[in-house]
Amino acid sequence: MRERLAQIPKPMRENLITFGIVVVAFIVMQILISLNMLSHLMTGLLVPLCVYVIMAVSLNLTVGILGELSLGHAGFMCLGAFAGAFFTKVMENVITFSLFRFILAILIGALVAGVFGLLIGLPVLRFRGDYLAIVTLAFGEIIKNIINALFVGLDDKGFHFSLRDSLSLGMGEEGRVIINGAQGIVGMPRDSTFLIGTILVIITLFIVLNLINSRDGRAIMSIRDNLIASESVGIDVTRYKLMAFTISAALAGVAGVLYSHNLNSVQATPRNFGFNMSIMILVFVVLGGIGNIRGSIIAAVVLTVLPEVLRGISDQRMLIYSVILIVMMIFNWSPKVLEWREKHSLKEWLSRLRKRKAKV
Repeated sequence: MRERLAQIPKPMRENLITFGIVVVAFIVMQILISLNMLSHLMTGLLVPLCVYVIMAVSLNLTVGILGELSLGHAGFMCLGAFAGAFFTKVMENVITFSLFRFILAILIGALVAGVFGLLIGLPVLRFRGDYLAIVTLAFGEIIKNIINALFVGLDDKGFHFSLRDSLSLGMGEEGRVIINGAQGIVGMPRDSTFLIGTILVIITLFIVLNLINSRDGRAIMSIRDNLIASESVGIDVTRYKLMAFTISAALAGVAGVLYSHNLNSVQATPRNFGFNMSIMILVFVVLGGIGNIRGSIIAAVVLTVLPEVLRGISDQRMLIYSVILIVMMIFNWSPKVLEWREKHSLKEWLSRLRKRKAKV
């Protein structure tokens, strides 16, 4: 058995471990739910956990694998959320099979976010470092504010658009407002489930991990490590940058659709799709380890659940949360701690154990 495992390439073994962690976590949660051992609050966090994991993994593709700092990831999530929610509301009475309608909404949300990722990436990826971060941040805020000011209605004559108010749409008596400005889209069917969220997490991991371990992934990482050297050996830098950025944006759109279909109403508020959301996802990526996909998953889960676990001690909750953030940062990035972890890792311990047995 050990010999068979040793024959499996290391990247594949690591990927199988990552998929295994997700599957085991899903099974454990289902068992806890069936035994009524999870509170209503924790049960309600399961779908948002899947959303944040998808967001963290997709942003790690841009920040960790491509090596570009993006602060507008919430903007792509917002696009996916509203594109999917808009499709669902329009087709609610046409496609009555909710699962099929939801799958189509996911595909549309991913497509819209991916197209905008491509269009934004063409000019934006010419910038680097702080300039890229500022431009992507501006994009996220622009998207949020445009949707906040947008009114869209539907009647027998088709769609009506306005940037003033719902009365300016000029619809007939049987017309209905789909997007109502700052109120967003109301009356959403709650199609998102923990099972669907877990499946989308697995699909996201499959796409990102296979890209990383492919020829294209190695080209993307070479651009991150040394742009000039990559160009000198004939790597099309623009193409690979756009590939990573577009896939990352499309996956954020998927997370947005999952998020919007977990709520009764969707508003483009700063709390949902603003700068704070982008920073929170970036914190997941940094604390989990830049370029470490499994670390992003763990950080997203821990930092989402932790505030709710500490809610009982409201006075010291954010203080303890901040201390844990600092400890996690030191644990993941301090050279001394990394050296200690290497010496005391399970792999090193098993190696020393084998050597002792060989001597005996």
